[in-house]
Amino acid sequence: MRRIAYGCFGVFVGLPLIAFWVAYLLMDVRSPQDVLASLDKTVVLKYSDGSELLKVLPADGNRSFVPYDKVPAKLRDAIIATEDPTFWDNEGFDPTGIGRAFLTGVGGGSGITQQYIKKSTGDDDATLGRKLQELVLATKITQQQSKEQIFTSYVNIISFGRGTFGPAAATNAFFGRPLDDSMTWSEAAFLAGMIQSPSVHDPAVSGDAHAAKRWTYVRDKLVQRGYVKPADAATMAYPGKEILPPSETRASVTYDEYHVKQQVLSELEQDGFPLSRLQQGNLVVQTTLDRKAQESARSTLADRLKGEPKEFRGALVSVDPATGAVRAYDGGDNGVRDYAGTEHAAGSAFYPFTLTAGVRAGVSPDEPVAAPGAIDFLGENFEYPQKCPSTCTLRTAMTSGADTPYIGLAKRVGADAVSAAARDAGIAEAVDGSPTLREKDGFLIGSGIAVGRYPLRPLDLAGAYGTFAADGMRVAPHLVDKVLTQDGSVVWQHDDEPHPAFSDDAGVSAKISAEVTNVLQTFLPDGRPAALRTGEFQHGNSSDNQDAWAIGYTPQLATAVWVGSDDGRRLFDAQGRKLMGSTVPADIWRTFMVQAEQGQPIEGTGGVEPRFAPPLAKQTAPPGR
Repeated sequence: MRRIAYGCFGVFVGLPLIAFWVAYLLMDVRSPQDVLASLDKTVVLKYSDGSELLKVLPADGNRSFVPYDKVPAKLRDAIIATEDPTFWDNEGFDPTGIGRAFLTGVGGGSGITQQYIKKSTGDDDATLGRKLQELVLATKITQQQSKEQIFTSYVNIISFGRGTFGPAAATNAFFGRPLDDSMTWSEAAFLAGMIQSPSVHDPAVSGDAHAAKRWTYVRDKLVQRGYVKPADAATMAYPGKEILPPSETRASVTYDEYHVKQQVLSELEQDGFPLSRLQQGNLVVQTTLDRKAQESARSTLADRLKGEPKEFRGALVSVDPATGAVRAYDGGDNGVRDYAGTEHAAGSAFYPFTLTAGVRAGVSPDEPVAAPGAIDFLGENFEYPQKCPSTCTLRTAMTSGADTPYIGLAKRVGADAVSAAARDAGIAEAVDGSPTLREKDGFLIGSGIAVGRYPLRPLDLAGAYGTFAADGMRVAPHLVDKVLTQDGSVVWQHDDEPHPAFSDDAGVSAKISAEVTNVLQTFLPDGRPAALRTGEFQHGNSSDNQDAWAIGYTPQLATAVWVGSDDGRRLFDAQGRKLMGSTVPADIWRTFMVQAEQGQPIEGTGGVEPRFAPPLAKQTAPPGR
């Protein structure tokens, strides 16, 4: 037994210690200057067929090295408070992260020293091997360098977004001035907040509301860690008016290409491939985008909006329901704001999820329902014109544009059930850390869920409607298929298996989806069977609309089209009519779907009943509201 004990000690303690010591002797930590010099490679993004989509060029002059004493103290404190509050006292690594990687094969939660190791090696895989490498190198750098030197190395190779690396380039890119000690706490909090996900937190990409939430998070961390007094924090304000537009960062790409680039880079960050890793590895990214569908989305959106009022904005996202692969993504060509990746109120386009909750609770779409002119839900009174036929059902309410039957259904099944149905279809719990389908407190599900008041991204709605198209099988929409080396070897590939959305039983989930599809069924102009829901969100208490949608699908594609404005104003089309989902958005949806479906086989059966009616000769689609 003693020999067995010695053997176990050697295996579980001795060998790891020897391996650690050998690795310690053989591995070296790269200097920040070497890392910055390696960030000069062009990253190529490709279409799904392997042809070139666009190039992400290195930003010349945006990699200036800044010594420790030239980094403003407020920015240092903001970064440490947000990224690694124990930085000055810890040993350079996170034992919890190492243990989690050992037990689960995934990591995360690394401090500043480990983040520097990841960025300097270009290896961000959440694996046990990478965590052990971090442990060795973090120990070595902590023993060989001061905390000030480590922080300096880290802050100079970290990306702050807009193609910048280091605080000097970031300060110039966002505030248009050199880095110095005049930096305010508000500016420092903003820049520190960019580090976590620079492709997402830029207000020019995700909007000021999202960026302000991230800024507030950093400000609160400064207070919690004792860097800023609560009284002083109360006087701080989000520096939105000081932040410059990033038009120069588009380089040679159009705005709609810029949106694709940013969305792809954001997704890659979440998958462990930040831009710095792609550049250092000289890697190639193959997206899911279909060249033909992407070109059709761009031309269809631009052509239909050309004759409309100048304040009109639009977005289109199309997803393969079976795989979640995004085949077309257009966030508009009106500036750096990506309308496909930012949130807009879904309005009555949200009703199919309410219907899903009802069907799941045993409610038939064809049973008679009340259609009052006014209805109370969770303390809010809703008044709408009576549009439903005399014998009103959920089916006729959907096609006639009646609202109160669906508010009544939400009241019948409960707000939680409606929210759960949308989540099960594919609406995420949070987008970039901000909860969805909730009030501003992030917890309460209020009366707004009954009328689609909570804003959602076209990207997520296309994916959620795609669940209905895929017989109730859910898969997350994504734009990245694989990451490749220059010789074509696969470094990483997206892997997300579909699973039943509305029940553990795939058959039950398919029946629920078939019921919803049957209510939404329509036809494309070429006679192809499809499903479509158009809807609007009203402006304040008026009867006019500020957002309009057309969202629908065939078995091959689920497509969401949004039309609105930058400031949520009342919208009227070129003929002076109030904007409706059944007009401009539906025109865009039908034109795109006909073009994208050319050459595709006509599919139409599945579930308990045919999901789509058999094709008829050259029928035009009804409004679909």
